[in-house]
Amino acid sequence: MIQAFHVFKQYDRESSALSDVTLHIRKGEFCFLTGPSGAGKTTFLKLVFREELPSQGQILVGGRNVTAIPDGQIPELRRSIGVVFQDFKLIKRKTILENVAFVLRILSVPVKEQKRRAFAALKSVGLHHKMHAYPLQLSGGEQQRVAIARALINEPMLLLADEPTGNLDSRNGEAVMDLLRDLHRAGSTVCMVTHDPRFARHAERTVHLFDGRVVDEEAERPAGVA
Repeated sequence: MIQAFHVFKQYDRESSALSDVTLHIRKGEFCFLTGPSGAGKTTFLKLVFREELPSQGQILVGGRNVTAIPDGQIPELRRSIGVVFQDFKLIKRKTILENVAFVLRILSVPVKEQKRRAFAALKSVGLHHKMHAYPLQLSGGEQQRVAIARALINEPMLLLADEPTGNLDSRNGEAVMDLLRDLHRAGSTVCMVTHDPRFARHAERTVHLFDGRVVDEEAERPAGVA
């Protein structure tokens, strides 16, 4: 699903965010990216999402070289990738139904279809009964669930999650993780950045970054394998 080949990202002569990263994340995998602040985890997600370009190297998503596509094709790429941010990025003056439907509105989807799909997405995260509420009327955990619903509105082939539990207490963090695991079991490929060892230790696969380099990879071993 994600193939990175010798990827470098340098912001200036003194600052290197990624250095010779080669990493493959398979379709249907749940992969955690871990490491200290400044290790390059969020930068890697931004390159996959084509928010930024690498200084060197190539990144393929679903077999498509995202580093080479024209700017005019970036929106099409992003329709196939869902992104969940740590700080939710919800529009405060819009209801949560409107927040979830906003992506479809940009794509000129008919209003009736916007509402239907947004309601279904909210139902999938257990918040359809609050569809007329505004973000600030919800708890942090509920706001993150809205953000996940918004990320799933286009049924993306890939979900990127950047510290989705970072601003939540342990109970809400576990609830969000349960939701992400359910999505993974339903067939989604998930790549999640986390600092929290409670979640990373249950990962199917963990990739550890340090100073912009992959320094360790751990995969879940089948039962009976030492």
